[in-house]
Parts: sequence; C-alpha cells; structure tokens
Amino acid sequence: MMNWPAGGSDPLLEALQSDHLPDLGHVDMAGLLGDPRLGRRALVSSFGAESAALLHFVTQLFPDMPVLFIDTGRHFAETLSYRDLLAERLGLNLVNILPDPATLAGEDADGRLHARDPNMCCTLRKTFPLADALEGFDTWISGRKRYQGATRAALPVIERDGSHLKVNPLALWTEADLAAYFAAHDLPRHPLVDRGYASIGCAPCTRPVRNGEALRAGRWADNPDKTECGIHLGPDGRFVRGRPGRG
Repeated sequence: MMNWPAGGSDPLLEALQSDHLPDLGHVDMAGLLGDPRLGRRALVSSFGAESAALLHFVTQLFPDMPVLFIDTGRHFAETLSYRDLLAERLGLNLVNILPDPATLAGEDADGRLHARDPNMCCTLRKTFPLADALEGFDTWISGRKRYQGATRAALPVIERDGSHLKVNPLALWTEADLAAYFAAHDLPRHPLVDRGYASIGCAPCTRPVRNGEALRAGRWADNPDKTECGIHLGPDGRFVRGRPGRG
C-alpha cells in the first residue's frame, strides 16, 4: 500500500486524511471538499491551460463556491476572454482580485519589474493580493497536479499552506485523466493551448513549450531558478510584507 508523502501534519489533517483519503486507492474527494471542518472555502484559479477541469469538477458539487482570480494586469488577452467564457458557461461565482495600485505605482512605475525582479513582481501582483483575499477563508482549493513537474511529484491532496488548509483535488490525476474529463464534459480549452502554451501565466513571463520540454518549461524560461510564483507557502510558510530592511 502506498502512503501519503511526508510533510507538515497535525491532528486535523490526519483526521481528514483518515476519513476521506486513507490511502491512494480510496479517495472520497466529494466528501473531503464538503467536510465542514474545512470551514470557509474558496477555489483559486488562474484560468490557465487546464483550469476548466477543476472549475467544472468543484462547482458541479458546490455551485456557489467563490472562485478567486488574481488579475495581475499582465495576463494574456486570451486568458481574460477564457475567464469570461468559463464564468458564463459554468455559472461561476467569480471574484476578481487586483493588486494594490499605489504599491504598483511605487514599485513598478515603468511596468518592467518582471524583468528586473520577477520574484518581487509575483509577490506584488499575486502573493499579496491573494493573501488579502484569503483572509476571509479557512481553506483554498488549487489545481496543482503531480505530473506537472518534479517540484510537484509528491504533492499531497490536502496540506497546510501557511495559516490555511489547501486541497489539491486533481493532485493524483494523470494527463490522460484530464484529457478524458475535458472530452466527457465538452469543456473548452484555453485558446493558447493550440499555440504550444502548456502552462499559462502572465504574458511577459510565459512562452510556448518546445518539443521534449517539461510542461512548465515555458514559465519564467529566462530564470531557471524560478519555478513557482510564490502563492503556495507550504506548512511553515507565512506571507511577509515588504522587502528586507524596509519598515
């Protein structure tokens, strides 16, 4: 029998896993997502290449689930159109989240912060806005999957993420599972997928994936040490405002 990967745990996590995810062969995802111990829940979506599957899967069970979209101001126009299409087709309870304009004016006046300091750009445009939005929730739902790359290969289905619980309902899905789900429910693909974009983030930092590359190779391709935007904190993570040395 395969066990869940090692990582931060506590009595609540252990109880939820025992009740709904005792091992990799017994996953009661609907039961987990509906468990009142999760508290106030929100789904966070980038409306990227594979987002429609998670959005459909969760909102078929919980139609009123808030869907948080971080509008960084740097998304592809196609992503915004796709967001609007899915919001209408699936009847989403969509909540658009924006970065603080005063902070952007001070830190990214020329709009080139992504080139100078991509980590700080993600922090200002994604991490801080999401942190503020999640203050009203106890649990958030993510679309990450194990097959997306080495850094996600041991991704748990439920985990601690800073002060929140986080559920990854599609963590154990394969590419074939995802393709079958899109086909079974006639879900539209992101328009950039056909142009080679396997993983889709902000326009300045995303390119198509070349033959033989990993799915997320087109994200921050000019910065090989950067693989995540920083919104996933892990069990000991905390949101920290400002740069070191600033008040």
